[in-house]
Amino acid sequence: MGPGFLAKKRIVIIGGTAGIGLAAAKAFIEWGAKLSILGLSEIEDPEISSDFFQASEIVIGDARDPEAVTQAVEQCETRWGGFDGLFHVAGGSGRKMGDGPLHELSLEGWNQTLELNLTSAMISNQIAVKKFLKNGNGGTILNTGSVLGYSPSPPYFSTHAYAAAKSALIGFTRSIAAYYAPNNIRINLIAPGLIETPMSQRAIKNREIMDFIKTKQPLDQGRVGKPEDLIGLAGYCMSDYSLFTTGQIFTVDGGWHLSEGQISSL
Repeated sequence: MGPGFLAKKRIVIIGGTAGIGLAAAKAFIEWGAKLSILGLSEIEDPEISSDFFQASEIVIGDARDPEAVTQAVEQCETRWGGFDGLFHVAGGSGRKMGDGPLHELSLEGWNQTLELNLTSAMISNQIAVKKFLKNGNGGTILNTGSVLGYSPSPPYFSTHAYAAAKSALIGFTRSIAAYYAPNNIRINLIAPGLIETPMSQRAIKNREIMDFIKTKQPLDQGRVGKPEDLIGLAGYCMSDYSLFTTGQIFTVDGGWHLSEGQISSL
């Protein structure tokens, strides 16, 4: 992949001002795309060049707010003359909201975690699909799930509402991919393992968990994933190379779902 890989592609990234979304935004622009980026705050990265902002529109807002998502899509069309793809990255842990093991899970934690990780994706996907149908040219959507949606790993990763939301997102993605395939709308999902983002700091700062990760994600000397590990696949899904690909669940987890993981102590 290189300059021109995503030339003429007009893409909306939901949750693109930090972490995986920001890494994707940087790469997409390097590959020639024009972006509209929705995030909770301004981008704080001193290494970003002025070229980045010349090729992107930033919308400050919440992914759970249909008006904010609509604004991002409309700005993409207004500024860049069209809308070709949606990368939904927004989501996160519900641990601080009351998520956890079922016997400790609060109803508020359940509702807020599902709203953050599942409802937000429904909102962005719905707005994107309506726009694609109106324009009549097809389009592509990539949702962000989690390996925890189908490969649980107690005792270190036991937020059951989060797992339920990410599992439901797989079913949602495949269901709508099947329905809208005749309209040339492609909808896929990427399921990461443990990736170094603001959300993963609890695990990264815990030596016991990091010892576990060495055996749970054994690829490349058993490391935590980087946002850059995901963007090649994301670029493929946004590009014309994926014109015959839909309803796929792409796992990028360093071997997580293949490995038991060795627990040294509890």
